[in-house]
Amino acid sequence: MWKTTLVLYQLFALCGPLRAEDDDIAPQDCSLDCVRQGGSDCKYCRISQADVKKAVGLNTNKAFGSCIPRSCFVLFGEEDSTLCHHYVQGPDNVTVELVNDLDPSSDTAVVSWKPSHYGIAFLRGFQVFLQALGGTTVACQLFLFHRNISLPASHAQRVYKSDPFPGLPLGSQYAVTVMALPVPEQGGRFYRSTNFFTRSCAEKNGLEQCKKDWYPKDIKVQQEGTAITVTFNLAPPSMGIRGYFSVCYAKGITKYTDITPISSQNKSNHSYQLNDLEEGTNYTCEIAANEVDAVRNKFMVQVSQIQKGGSSPVSASPSLAMVLPLGLALVAMFVVLLAAFTRRRPRPRMKKLDIKPDVIKQHQESKTPGEVISLSRKRLNPPRLLICYSSFDGPAHVNAVMQLGAFIQQHMATKVCLDLWESLSVSEEGSMAWHCRQIRESDFILVICSRGLHHRPKPPDDEDDDGEEAEQWLRFGPNTTSTDVAVQLIGEEVGRAKARGQDLSKYMAAIFDYSEEADIPAELRLVSHYTLTRDLELLFSHLHAVALQGPGRYLRISHISEEGYAELPAGAALQRSIGEARTAMTEKRRPSVAGLGVT
Repeated sequence: MWKTTLVLYQLFALCGPLRAEDDDIAPQDCSLDCVRQGGSDCKYCRISQADVKKAVGLNTNKAFGSCIPRSCFVLFGEEDSTLCHHYVQGPDNVTVELVNDLDPSSDTAVVSWKPSHYGIAFLRGFQVFLQALGGTTVACQLFLFHRNISLPASHAQRVYKSDPFPGLPLGSQYAVTVMALPVPEQGGRFYRSTNFFTRSCAEKNGLEQCKKDWYPKDIKVQQEGTAITVTFNLAPPSMGIRGYFSVCYAKGITKYTDITPISSQNKSNHSYQLNDLEEGTNYTCEIAANEVDAVRNKFMVQVSQIQKGGSSPVSASPSLAMVLPLGLALVAMFVVLLAAFTRRRPRPRMKKLDIKPDVIKQHQESKTPGEVISLSRKRLNPPRLLICYSSFDGPAHVNAVMQLGAFIQQHMATKVCLDLWESLSVSEEGSMAWHCRQIRESDFILVICSRGLHHRPKPPDDEDDDGEEAEQWLRFGPNTTSTDVAVQLIGEEVGRAKARGQDLSKYMAAIFDYSEEADIPAELRLVSHYTLTRDLELLFSHLHAVALQGPGRYLRISHISEEGYAELPAGAALQRSIGEARTAMTEKRRPSVAGLGVT
């Protein structure tokens, strides 16, 4: 009997810690009606976008999924307004876990956190925002407790988890924000944020499966006379890499070499030559596959000084003392004969070739090697650019502005500030206050001009909910008006700076090719204005204060030109969004033009 009692005691002792450690709480499927009624089975529920649409009565912004502002008041306020008047502090220990999925080109993230013990008895749920830094991707999930719950302080040690966020591109940076509900009326830290990177292709799939992460490892350098031969290992044929390149730097001069191995030979190694390197100079070189954002492998090249007239050092030997005078005499005779020959026939030779001196000078200048200015993509203090625009021209125009901001931030070494990327900060400070602070703190301000800048939208009346302005107000809210006011403030700043004789380089105006110069307000015509994407190089020159051309040098930034920007994924997205906005603007203008015809 006592043996049986001892065994049962040991089993309970083992099972007790296992139950205590089972504190991870995952969301469950339950309806919004169950949450409102306070059912005991609805402990921690995911709320779908269909539930939000049914409860609110209109379509929320598609980018925010199942989340809505002030969800506690909207979902519970009509039944019991006191449920949402208490302060709850933001959660603690926000972490992100990357889980495996079958897609080799993307990652799946699961967010977890612990609720704060401050106000936990009044906690009603959480909202989880996920946003791509430098992009426009926004996802949101809403989780609620049933209305009768009152969590004790001991539940602050429990770990709550979100649903998976699938389809996150590899090698991308994201910001995740977990907000506790209800949201306080004023101030307070009611949310916690953290940034994370998705895994690289090499981390998830292995180095041999990723073009961008593969790089030549075995590099050998040999010098033969004045030529440098470099041998490196080629990528596996399965990766489909057809071209490579190398770049060498020394004394502010860049030597770029395109490498195209012969694919028919299918060799594992390839050799190429570095020509026109200066003797006695040490070069820092990089080699990589000719792919976007490919990893570069660095190696050093030391160009030895080649001795003229032979490899043996000069020594004071009797044989050399006898040969040296004879050699000098032969050289002197050769110089005299060459001078006499050139003096005798200078004119006929020039007449025979019939080359004008100015053409010779132009040819010599054209062969002068240009200095390529290479700017680092990772500057310690990149310029800060605020982009302002009018949202009244529709979502296609707004999408073009966002894609432009993403392209500038990713490939033009600039920190971009855009209100649609910082929705939480705009909500916390207020749209007008946020714009005023950004105008004050930014190094540059770029106003994207369009027809919408001349329109002043007003909040729609309840009786006109189906109109175009009502749709604009639901889509963009008060930001529509505050952005236009911010543009007016910028115009006033420009006018005051011009009157005082101050520098106007901080302010810029730009239009897309589907807009006209007449769309630029009169006060902004005092500053530099550009047409995008034709003037991307000029915009880059303005932001970084560098000249595009100079004596013996020229500025070359990869994929910034009008012809080459679309080769990048961000550039292709920008080109596509501009095309969609052009189509939308054309269709929008047709009714107004048709109204002027004969009836």
